[in-house]
Amino acid sequence: MTTAAVRFGMAATDVDTIVDTARDIERLGYDYLAVGEHLFFHVPTPNAMTALAAAAAVTQRVELLSAVVQLPLYPAPLLAKMSAVIDTISGGRFNLGVGVGGEEPREFEACGVDVSSRGRRSDEALEVMTRLWTEEAVSYRGDHTVLREVTLDPAPSRKPHPPIWVSGRKRAALRRAARFGQWWMPYMYTPEMFASGVNELAELANNAGRDAKCVRPGLFTFISCHGDREYAVNQAVRLLSDQYHQDFSHLVEKYVVTGTPDDCIGKLTQYTEAGAEAIILVPLGDATAVAEMRERLAIDVLPAFPREFP
Repeated sequence: MTTAAVRFGMAATDVDTIVDTARDIERLGYDYLAVGEHLFFHVPTPNAMTALAAAAAVTQRVELLSAVVQLPLYPAPLLAKMSAVIDTISGGRFNLGVGVGGEEPREFEACGVDVSSRGRRSDEALEVMTRLWTEEAVSYRGDHTVLREVTLDPAPSRKPHPPIWVSGRKRAALRRAARFGQWWMPYMYTPEMFASGVNELAELANNAGRDAKCVRPGLFTFISCHGDREYAVNQAVRLLSDQYHQDFSHLVEKYVVTGTPDDCIGKLTQYTEAGAEAIILVPLGDATAVAEMRERLAIDVLPAFPREFP
């Protein structure tokens, strides 16, 4: 049993079942429903914003998290508007998780965005969106956005604005979270890497003139939980190798939560002890296996942790 309170989210990855999956995630008591996106990828992927709009209409409690949108591919005012509308539809349950992307350069080419500008575009977008959510008659002139006394209406229901989750594995993501975010959410991190990042996040937040407690550490992690440990590990290796077009046989043990429910509790405990205050779980398997895993985790794993509810 751990002592640090934690929130748990569950990812929905299958567009065909997003509505039923959203209801199921809420029924099982998860704190967040997370949906990610790619424009083009090696496996079928949704669009986070449209999927979460559908989920908002069929849920009442669960927080809705884009995990993550590819921020540089969106005009900042458009994404600010979409976020505000989903937040309004859901009664203030939307969380904007963002990343800079870049794994698939053809996505940037298709959208007419220079992939090398993605970091600068993201910083500007976060500044623009925050102002549009919290101010009226906003004027702004940047490298990628020009605003002339515009007001976003409706504004988000949640005040001052939907929480921003900044995702990424590099130090630039830490700096971005420290400056703009309410959450930092790395992925493919070991517990040791996470603990180091938590310490650095606090320092960077202070350097940015913010209270370190304003930015909370969360984790995005793949999980393969099964009664047969060997099956769980092999499933993770096979599916992630296919998804990312590289050999994951030596990476799963480092970066993925795998094994029996007790194994998963042990690995997740390492992350909570390293400072994770929220953990977004991405189950690996086909639709049937994923549905069974959601249930197994809710019954056999999550009760081992003190919960902090949003």
